[in-house]
Amino acid sequence: MYSEEQWDRRWRIRTCGRDTQAEDAHHRPYEPTPYAVLDRLADSGLIGRDNTLLDYGCGKGRAALLLSHRTGCKSVGIDFNPALITAAEENRASFAGHADTVFCCADAGRYEIPGEADRFYFFNPFSAEILRAAVSRIVGSWYSQPRPMLLFFYYPSDEAVRFLAAEAMLCPVREIDCSDLFPGDGRERLLVYSVGS
Repeated sequence: MYSEEQWDRRWRIRTCGRDTQAEDAHHRPYEPTPYAVLDRLADSGLIGRDNTLLDYGCGKGRAALLLSHRTGCKSVGIDFNPALITAAEENRASFAGHADTVFCCADAGRYEIPGEADRFYFFNPFSAEILRAAVSRIVGSWYSQPRPMLLFFYYPSDEAVRFLAAEAMLCPVREIDCSDLFPGDGRERLLVYSVGS
């Protein structure tokens, strides 16, 4: 099995490592979703070529690029950090696969949801306050244009899980267990929610 660095070399991108430069009370450090977790999500059948995925806190673009390549979906990576968006753009230019992906430097809580967006990915990128604002925009987009929507939360914090359980417009769909990939950590999972039903 390849290491994270070997997968980066295979895809000709640079996404490994942790970056704390923009960390503050509301924003978590940059850390990419492991390749094995992205494979598990891509293999779930929950994202396909007719979907448009928004990757909140996309960092250097690994999830947006790989999920687009593996599933055929369109993807939009959103991050508030201009340096990470620059790195994501560089990775898009050098990526060894096909990905229909764009990157946008934006505040997640204020980002206007495109009408075609129907899949939303979060790897614990920010505080519950920003998460509430982002989910509120997603729900507002559903009210404006009802459509099947799925939200994916990888490695959710306890605070995020409490918020998701209390949000009336979100319905749990399933949990994708990832604990076998990284044994001993109960947060190694993808929680999947639908909007409105």
